[in-house]
Amino acid sequence: MAAASFMKLRSPAKINLFLRILRRRPDGYHELASLFQAISLFDTLDFTLAERDQLTCSDPTLPTDSSNLVLKAANLFRRKTGLNFGLHVHLDKKIPHQAGLGGGSGNAATTLWALNQLHNYPANPETLVQWAGEIGSDVAFFLSSGTAYCTGRGEIVQSLQPLHPQTIWIVKPSQGTSTPAVYGRLDATRLPQRDPELALNQFLAGSPCYFNDLEEAALLVTPKLAALKSHLMSQGYPDVMLSGSGSSFFCAGAAMRPVIPGCEIYAVEFANRTSDNWY
Repeated sequence: MAAASFMKLRSPAKINLFLRILRRRPDGYHELASLFQAISLFDTLDFTLAERDQLTCSDPTLPTDSSNLVLKAANLFRRKTGLNFGLHVHLDKKIPHQAGLGGGSGNAATTLWALNQLHNYPANPETLVQWAGEIGSDVAFFLSSGTAYCTGRGEIVQSLQPLHPQTIWIVKPSQGTSTPAVYGRLDATRLPQRDPELALNQFLAGSPCYFNDLEEAALLVTPKLAALKSHLMSQGYPDVMLSGSGSSFFCAGAAMRPVIPGCEIYAVEFANRTSDNWY
């Protein structure tokens, strides 16, 4: 029997502080190595156990049928545990989509966490991470400490101690970017042969080295992003980097707010959690 029937949780976004694409795999996915960081840009989800599934959302442009990762997570949890329940979820959406910020993946991970709590912990944390990898490549990361080195498709997660806190500016243009389209333009054989383990050690030592192997392909898919990056760099930010497959950029190393007409601007900090608490 569930300990409670209602829960409200925040669902964070993420950025990729570095993202190395190593190779294309026989299964069609790409092998990657990336330093993921959760950030203080949150959706909010209200979960209520019910007779049947229902998802509502503050953003009318997002699908609320079985294609949404929230309901995919609920279906997976039912299948893995054998539990019979319905779930009402209201999603208050603040994280922009098609932005490279992992909003949908975070929603799925938050749903797994909530259902495990609501049903008295039928799965341990390691099992939840394994299940999360079946939903999407980024989902497992959100079940980490909030700072993690991710490999494989992104589903192999090594939690790390929190990095030195800092304010990061997120700049989201009105145009989104299609992740499949970006990967479709990527030629992994032509990428710089950076060592991701070296990049990780630099971050851990306090000497960050930002890069994103998807950025060139994303700029080919969405050419306006090149002008946006140039505009941001002209404002004096020492580090301007695409997050994931875009279309958001993050600006590190400066306190001033970017001035970019027509873009959504978010001031965020790194977000971390302990093993027994959510974000």
